[in-house]
Amino acid sequence: MPRGPRQLDGHEVARLLSAAVPGAVTVATDEWVEIQPGRVVDVMRWLHDDAEMDAAQLSNLCGVDRYDHFEIVYHLQSLDQNHQIVVKARLTDHEAASVQSCFPVYTGALLQEREVYDLMGIHFDGHPDLRRMFLWEGYPAFPLRKDFLQIVDHHPGLPHFPFETGKQER
Repeated sequence: MPRGPRQLDGHEVARLLSAAVPGAVTVATDEWVEIQPGRVVDVMRWLHDDAEMDAAQLSNLCGVDRYDHFEIVYHLQSLDQNHQIVVKARLTDHEAASVQSCFPVYTGALLQEREVYDLMGIHFDGHPDLRRMFLWEGYPAFPLRKDFLQIVDHHPGLPHFPFETGKQER
């Protein structure tokens, strides 16, 4: 007997979602549904409010750098229905990546979206407090991007941390 929540079939979620939010779904697989970045709030609101989907919890929100595009991945869960739903939004503009904030639906997205913004540079439109969380304002790069080392001209095995003189005190 399987333990934990079952993952809903992406094709089935896409079928229901397409009927409820026309034009939102772009791709579906067995595991996930890809949606238009400009429809995030509509899709999340429907998944949250629909009695069958009942996606009341945002378990995880993360960003993935695929070199030529970004993906924002949402893991939603229904505790009452004991299932999970995976939704993705594909962002093709690598230089000015942005997507709607799902904070209006899931307040738990507040810190998760800030983390993705800080480490990947993806902007969440409509986020109430989008600022860096780990790095300082003005830091010139985003450490979880695949091109991070080329952008900041760092190399693995640095002899010392930036801003250090290189001399070790004894």
